[in-house]
Amino acid sequence: MSNKLDAAAKDAEGKIQSAVGSLTGDKGQQLKGEAKQVQADAMQAEAQVKEAAKKAARKLDDATN
Repeated sequence: MSNKLDAAAKDAEGKIQSAVGSLTGDKGQQLKGEAKQVQADAMQAEAQVKEAAKKAARKLDDATN
């Protein structure tokens, strides 16, 4: 669960940083914010894969018991 929260926080941080960069005309800040959003997407995907693996392991365990 913590990974999902970390990803959500990283995404929000990236959106804010990108918006500030856009408003101030600072392309560097804008790109850094967009990069954080991409990182957040990767973190969310990782959390989903881990969750799916845990569910599959539980189903396998249930089927063998």
